[in-house]
Amino acid sequence: MSSLRMQSLANIRQNQGSTLPESVFKSSDRFGESVFNKKAMREFLSPEIYESLLEAIDLGHGITPDVARQVANGMKNWALAKGATHYTHWFQPLTGSTAEKHDSFFSLNNDGEAIEAFSGGALVQQEPDASSFPNGGIRNTFEARGYTAWDPSSPAFVLESPAGKTLCIPTIFVSYTGESLDYKSPLLKSLAAVEKAGVAVCQYFDKNITRVYPTLGVEQEYFLVDSALFDARPDLVLSGRTLFGHGAARGQQLEDHYFGTIPERVHAFMVDFENEAYRLGIPLKTRHNEVAPGQFECAPLFEEINLAVDHNQLLMDLMEKIAKRHGLSVLLHEKPFAGVNGSGKHNNWSLATNTGKNLLSPGKTPKSNLMFLTFFVNAIKAFHDHADLIRASIASAGNDHRLGANEAPPAIMSAFLGEQLSRVLDEIEKGKLDKDQVEVRSLMHHIKAIPEILLDNTDRNRTSPFAFTGNKFELRAVGSASNCAAAMTVLNSAMAQSLTAFKAEVDKAIGDGESREGAILKVLQKYIKATKKIRFEGNGYGDEWQKEAAKRGLSNFRTTPDALDAMVSKSTIQLFEKTGVYSHREIEARHEIMLENYIKKIQIESRLVGELSLTQIVPAAMAYQQRCMENLRLQKELGMNAKSSASLKVLAETIAQHISAMVEQTEKMRLARKKANEIDSTRAMAQAYCDQVKPYLESIRDHADRLEILVDNELWPLPKYRELLFLK
Repeated sequence: MSSLRMQSLANIRQNQGSTLPESVFKSSDRFGESVFNKKAMREFLSPEIYESLLEAIDLGHGITPDVARQVANGMKNWALAKGATHYTHWFQPLTGSTAEKHDSFFSLNNDGEAIEAFSGGALVQQEPDASSFPNGGIRNTFEARGYTAWDPSSPAFVLESPAGKTLCIPTIFVSYTGESLDYKSPLLKSLAAVEKAGVAVCQYFDKNITRVYPTLGVEQEYFLVDSALFDARPDLVLSGRTLFGHGAARGQQLEDHYFGTIPERVHAFMVDFENEAYRLGIPLKTRHNEVAPGQFECAPLFEEINLAVDHNQLLMDLMEKIAKRHGLSVLLHEKPFAGVNGSGKHNNWSLATNTGKNLLSPGKTPKSNLMFLTFFVNAIKAFHDHADLIRASIASAGNDHRLGANEAPPAIMSAFLGEQLSRVLDEIEKGKLDKDQVEVRSLMHHIKAIPEILLDNTDRNRTSPFAFTGNKFELRAVGSASNCAAAMTVLNSAMAQSLTAFKAEVDKAIGDGESREGAILKVLQKYIKATKKIRFEGNGYGDEWQKEAAKRGLSNFRTTPDALDAMVSKSTIQLFEKTGVYSHREIEARHEIMLENYIKKIQIESRLVGELSLTQIVPAAMAYQQRCMENLRLQKELGMNAKSSASLKVLAETIAQHISAMVEQTEKMRLARKKANEIDSTRAMAQAYCDQVKPYLESIRDHADRLEILVDNELWPLPKYRELLFLK
């Protein structure tokens, strides 16, 4: 066994000592204690400044310099009391992760005395270097200036590490010329657009509604592996997934890991990171084993979407840090292991109002809830009109491995509504809506002490990319490592456009003499007919759906380069420019960035495959081949007949064939990569990496994985799936 792999397996024993935290406490006792929330604001701000800040947050008013100065002073005093020594503007550049530049509270006054200072200007704005972040051509390398600006709607928090504590202030990130260079600022613009359109439509039903905002609950899937084994896998360390690895004899086929007993070591990690999450105001609710061995999930309560996105980004960072304490590594890649399920980020999206109404809650009688039907049908219309753009928003090199497999929705965008609501829409389409009470259905269990089980108005469809699940839509196709703001920005913008068009059509019908209810139903009927092709209640994994979707004219973009074309389509540009979410230049920049990211991911994986093939796998196979040849020579010297040596000879020849194929294909892959790098067009280069380079990753892997089950286990250099997937 290779020394690194042997040492890694030995180190696992040292990592098994993690135990549950010594102190047990109620989650509510610590919830938000590291957040500058309303409780902290009331303590560290004057009543006048507190009310001014809340009004600015709730109504979107600007914050005056004087209010900013006093908020900064209160925030500083709170952070110092928590032990913070530095502050940072915490933002979400287009790298996909978060970014921060720390500044000390330390300063000198006019007398040269050391003090702690934090001005209103430092709270509101900072100037990180923008040149080294992805910008899609918006900025030249020598044009470095960029700005972060405080987002008061997402509360500041103190983040702790073994080295100290830092005050983190959520911000947007824009270029010197004003274009957004992050995920947050477009999301905030989409919220403004959907609020304006949503409130206008709500006025048909309730004049008290003055605010409409999307809510989000993000189910986060992830894998855990022992950190010692993780460190012994260069492919995991550098690309996030295993580029080699023969499937273990036992994977997920027994279906015993899903919702099974959480391993003790994993449970200790979960408790630890949940406690840290509660302190940071992240309202985690659920934890459980997922389908694949080594795979798990956590999910929070619903929050306003801007805060939910911030919390999900913070959660992913937190999980990775806490895992290290337990000798574990978190894998957030969409497909870290071949042959078992990958991971997604299920985005449960809905719309709420200032009156406490969930606009996508049908109640007991959805037929008679015209307000629900209005927003429900408009959500379907929004998804229908921009399905290709939504597919583009979740596209990535990692997600390409997952979409369409028996673990995630297919690349074909469709919406699942459930039997009852599908029937309601069919009745509206035919003009035969019967508003009689809908009977609440139940499952009667004639077993003593078992209560009656009430059925929801929809079943769940795990194969649908956009499924209605009772009082929300679940966008299941987002990748586990992605910033879900990208997909949510598209969905919000599409909803805003649909609601705006809906109101214009209803107002016209009312002007033509229709009653309010008649006008609404007339437009809904039109939308239901127009979106019928995207509704699908069946198995999205089946071959039949592929054929049926093609007949319906639905797109099926299987790869990222093809999917991303929708980002720069005419309909996309019109959507974003009319809603004010992106300028034309910003759209093209993001398209360029996503293509570049795809190229770089495949490029990194290709280089890793070549390096590991030639420096680890081939040498190990050659060493074992040498043993086989030596054994054959000894058999010959002992006078054994050729028949008795035939199997060993076949083994040596098989190994030689795989070695030869790996060496040959590695060189061809290098040449294909070199050729692709010479292409000027980013779109064409991405296609070349997809069509000409990426196929070698699988073909070379196939030979390596076959060698893995032939070569002596002690010689194999990389930890195997059976070692990685089953935590000890």
